[in-house]
Amino acid sequence: MNQTKVLIPLHDDHVAPRFDLAAEVRLATVDPGGAVVAEKLLILPQSSAEQLCHLILSEAVEVVICGGIEQIHYDYLTWKKVTVIDDVIGPCRWALERFAQGRLARGQICRD
Repeated sequence: MNQTKVLIPLHDDHVAPRFDLAAEVRLATVDPGGAVVAEKLLILPQSSAEQLCHLILSEAVEVVICGGIEQIHYDYLTWKKVTVIDDVIGPCRWALERFAQGRLARGQICRD
């Protein structure tokens, strides 16, 4: 029964438009049945793509859901076997729920 650790950089309660400018993140664990079984909000001391990459690896995050991300950070994370779903625009809850349902893809926008 493998659970998936997901990290979403935030701007207010939305997916941050830029990975490197997020000062807070939502870290969630999703079970194979699609339920979010744990969540926590982490406040970062400063926005930094390098610190965020370090956090992702130290927390054993498997999936990052984000807005824009520089190619160098995208390449680094995917090289480290982290799945990056980028160009996502919308509320954090919407993105997390769609991911848990297996319905989130790169470039998706919440059109509420």
